[in-house]
Amino acid sequence: MRYYTVMPKELKPFYKGELIKAPILLQEGKLQECWRHYERAHILGQRYPLQHSHVHWQMLKFGIKIKSTKEVLGQITRLVFGGIKSFVGTVSIGNSGGANVPPLKRMEIPEDLATIINNTKAK
Repeated sequence: MRYYTVMPKELKPFYKGELIKAPILLQEGKLQECWRHYERAHILGQRYPLQHSHVHWQMLKFGIKIKSTKEVLGQITRLVFGGIKSFVGTVSIGNSGGANVPPLKRMEIPEDLATIINNTKAK
């Protein structure tokens, strides 16, 4: 079993880039675009406990902001278990992290993110 603890430095700028874009779009009222960047950050960070938990925290705050009970409850559950699952390497690869998707569902990684992941030490 492989333990994932530290995000590779080559992957961090891509992960952070997604998280920088999201709140700007939220402030502009572009909710769908904002959410898309949180999902992309989730895909990039889901293998790493701190980054995985941080994205779910951001998603929880988003859910509160838009007053979505479903998203808030879904993110609380994911906050409790997501980081642990990352640490032991049992995340559902490609899962976008929202409450609209079952937490254990594997999903196809968007091509551009797959390229980023494959070109870093995130393999």
